[in-house]
Amino acid sequence: MKAGVAEANVGYLQARIETHDADEQAERLRCWDQSYDQLSAGRFRGSLSEVWFESMQLFREVTNQSVRENGTCWQGSRTFGIPLAMSGAAAFCGRAMSMDSLLTLCGGDELDFRTPHFLDIVGISVSAPMFESFARRMEGDGIGRRLASRRVVPLAGERLDDLRAALRSVLGVLDSDPGVLAHPQSRKMLQDSLLSRLLAALGEAGTEPETPVNYLVRRRVVDKAREYLLSHRDGPVSVADLCAVTAVSRRTLQYCFREVLGVRPVYYLRALRLAGVRRELKACGTRRTSVGDVAARWGFWHLSHFAADYRKMFGELPSETLYSQRAN
Repeated sequence: MKAGVAEANVGYLQARIETHDADEQAERLRCWDQSYDQLSAGRFRGSLSEVWFESMQLFREVTNQSVRENGTCWQGSRTFGIPLAMSGAAAFCGRAMSMDSLLTLCGGDELDFRTPHFLDIVGISVSAPMFESFARRMEGDGIGRRLASRRVVPLAGERLDDLRAALRSVLGVLDSDPGVLAHPQSRKMLQDSLLSRLLAALGEAGTEPETPVNYLVRRRVVDKAREYLLSHRDGPVSVADLCAVTAVSRRTLQYCFREVLGVRPVYYLRALRLAGVRRELKACGTRRTSVGDVAARWGFWHLSHFAADYRKMFGELPSETLYSQRAN
C-alpha cells in the first residue's frame, strides 16, 4: 500500500492511495459508508485519489476487478460519477451503464453498483443545497427536480467530452501541484468551473429508463441471501438453504443472481466465504491462528481445494495473506 496526504491549515485536503484489497478500497473514501464484494477472480489492484475543497469532494477511483459496491454517500450531498474508461458489463442501481452514462446519487440514497471488470471513474460529490443554488444562479432553474430519482443519465456529444477533458486536466494539475489549492481564489474558480461543465453536460441528458419492478424484487432476493449467509457463517450454507430463506425456487434464485450480480448463486456463495476467510486472516494480527481453523469456520473442509480457490480469487495463497499481515 502506498499513500500520501497533503493538507492545508484551512480549505482543502488531498490524499492518494494504492490498494491490493477490495475491503481497503471501500474503506478509504472519506465520509462514505460502503462495502465491496469482489466478484471476478484475480489479484485486486486499485487506486484512489481524493481532494476536498470548498463544498466539493473530487475523487478518482480505479479498480481492476468486478466488485459489488453497497452503501451510501455523505448526508446532504449530490454525487455524480463520470467513467473515464471501462471494460465489461456493469449496472448501477438496476440500470445498465456505458461510457456515455453519468451516474448520480443523493446523500442517503442506496449505492448498488456492479462494476465492470476494469473501471476508471471520477466522482464529484457536492453539497446538494449549494449545487441547487449554483444551478439557479447559472440557469434560472434548479437541478434537483430535474434529476429527482434518476440514477443513470445518458449523455453524449461534445459537452461530455469537454467534462472528461476538464476532469483529467484538473486531476493532473492537482497531482503535480497541489499547492494551487492553498489559495481561496483558485479553489472557488476550480469548483465553479467543474460545476459549470457538469451543468452543461446535464443539459444534453437523454431520457433514463425506469428501473424494472422485477429488478427491485430480484435485488431484494439477493440481499436477503447475502444477509443470511453472513449471519450464518459458522454453519455450512448451501444453495438449497438460500432457496428456503428467500422462498424462491432454484431457477428463480439463478435468475436473480444473474441479473443483479452477473454470477451464479454457487459462485457468489463461494466468493463471499472466501472473502470472509480473507478478512479474518487479515485481522488476526499477532494472534496464533491457523489457516485451516479459519477456513473450517467458513465451511471449507477440503484444504487443498480451498487453497486453490483462494489463490484463484485473490492471486495469493491464504498463508501468504496471514504471514504478510503478521509482518506488518
